[in-house]
Amino acid sequence: ALRKAAIPYKVSGGTSFFDRAEVKDMCAWFRLWINNNDDPAFLRAVTTPKRGIGHQTLAHLGDFAHKYKVSMFEALFSSSLGSVISGKALGSLHEFGREVNDLEFRARHTLGAEAAKTFLLDWLKAIGFEQYLIDSEDSDKVAAARWSNVLDFCDWMSGRCGGQVEDATGVNQAGEIKSLLEVAQTVSLLSTIQERETDQNVVTLSTLHAAKGLEWPHVMLVGVTEGMLPFKLRDNPEAEAGSASAVQRAQAQEAASETLTAHLQEERRLMYVGITRAQRSLAVSWTKKRKKGREMVAAQPSRFIAEMGLDQTTVKEDPREKLRALRAEFAQKAADGAAARATVR
Repeated sequence: ALRKAAIPYKVSGGTSFFDRAEVKDMCAWFRLWINNNDDPAFLRAVTTPKRGIGHQTLAHLGDFAHKYKVSMFEALFSSSLGSVISGKALGSLHEFGREVNDLEFRARHTLGAEAAKTFLLDWLKAIGFEQYLIDSEDSDKVAAARWSNVLDFCDWMSGRCGGQVEDATGVNQAGEIKSLLEVAQTVSLLSTIQERETDQNVVTLSTLHAAKGLEWPHVMLVGVTEGMLPFKLRDNPEAEAGSASAVQRAQAQEAASETLTAHLQEERRLMYVGITRAQRSLAVSWTKKRKKGREMVAAQPSRFIAEMGLDQTTVKEDPREKLRALRAEFAQKAADGAAARATVR
């Protein structure tokens, strides 16, 4: 949804869509269409897939561009480049430069979803991108998954060309028909921002476990429902006792109760991790229904939300003071739980 809304994001402890190598490869071409002076994009595009242009040739091209203070793409068409690069390699570079210019021109005049999809698939076929992925992977399954990502990316781009935009609720809305070059410009911006994580203002997606040790100005805990946080244990953990004696069943039930208590304490600590990631504001949400298998089932807010006591006061408070109080409260509950377990042992 964030990608379709053109909102930059990154995944903490995971892989963002724009972090996938095959998507980065395509984005390098798009960035070069938009800005011929983008040397990092040039280096990635000219070598993906490989086209007989080696590292030594690119090193000579880089030195030449640096000497005359021009981009590597601009240096391609210099009349004096032949003095430092051999004829065959020079021909390959010229062919690549003409291909980029031709693609940029055609993308500018490609309008609508169907035309964009045809353009992208024909281009990928022409450069042998699918075969490149197959050759670069030992596993056919991995190569197929990477190619599937490429097709998903093509679908997304062609959808944007056709004016398909999702609103905040995830419903497709009809928007303005755009050229493939306009959409490529948006993609180029997102790709460039993704590579500058230290300077960007993006949405960070994270699990609670991956968020440990990190903080953000604003935090949203989404889907805090019973069965998810705390995560649901087995319905009848003591049922395994079967036809055991009454004493054995009692022991099994006591052990199950202790396990449940320990589980809840661990989940409560995880909730504590979540709320203490916020520096300035915290929002907690839950759903009325959630998907379980193929069905939608009713959902209830997590018991931990009630423990936070957010509805016990209508007095306007400093959110930082509220967060400090919540930290102290959850820390005390965690400590009490640990002390109780130590006493039982």
